[in-house]
Amino acid sequence: MKSRLVATIQALFVVFLWATSWVFIKIGLQDIPPLTFAGLRYILAFVCLLVVLLLNEAKTEVRALSKRKWGHLLFLGFLFYAATQGASFVALAYLPAVTVNLLWSFSSVIVALLGIFCLSENPTLFQWSGILLAIIGAVIFFYPAAIPEAQAIGVIVASIGILANAISSIMGRSVNRSREHHPLVVTVVSMGAGSTLLLAIGLFVEGIPVIDLKGWAIILWLAVVNTAFAFTLWNHTLRTLTAVESSIINSTMLIWIPIFAVIFLGEMITWKEVIGLVVVGIGTLVVQLRHFPNGNSAST
Repeated sequence: MKSRLVATIQALFVVFLWATSWVFIKIGLQDIPPLTFAGLRYILAFVCLLVVLLLNEAKTEVRALSKRKWGHLLFLGFLFYAATQGASFVALAYLPAVTVNLLWSFSSVIVALLGIFCLSENPTLFQWSGILLAIIGAVIFFYPAAIPEAQAIGVIVASIGILANAISSIMGRSVNRSREHHPLVVTVVSMGAGSTLLLAIGLFVEGIPVIDLKGWAIILWLAVVNTAFAFTLWNHTLRTLTAVESSIINSTMLIWIPIFAVIFLGEMITWKEVIGLVVVGIGTLVVQLRHFPNGNSAST
């Protein structure tokens, strides 16, 4: 019981850190171009995790990777880091954090639907009810639909990122479900490939930015603490917590981000939007808990 309590507190702390990332990103985007910003964050995080891998026995698995597996991991990295994370930073440059937060929560819904065709994982009646709830919540949040023209590109980019995130989640699930390789190996190889491409694209499209001390502090914090450290601690909690417990804890981010956005970013949120967020949060949580009544779940 004590180890479970400690793991729960650690997992809640990780989710808290991940939620603060959105605040740091919004602040950093005032001076740092989005693609370069994302690329710097994840390439520095990759360096940190690479050091961890080199000190871990799992490093021997890297040399044993086949060409086919290298291809899978490289493509996963391009999709999850270059496409997904790049899109999330660009979306945050155009949209309020609360809106991006709600849109991104639909990744689990898309994953559940794609899982029907890609993994032969048919959603249960329980999950279908969650999908319906998530859609109803989004309708409540956005009604009446009136997206300013300046934010339209943010919605388009976010939609691309959500799809890329869902596809990469399916790929990641397929890779990890085989249990052929240590999760740290999968993460380091994919993050290294994706972050390198993302940073290269950012520098090519946006040029070399001038980043002040505050900007570098934000980048380093996001890379070292909110990515490398948080990822390692989260994986540690998964040794104790069930998938159901982890899904519930991870879903609290949908609550933290609006609170931080209002307090630290000065974003406004109405009661109608709060209700929409709550309904979407419940719906997406239900989608993630594949067999919640029996205590089992499918990871996303």
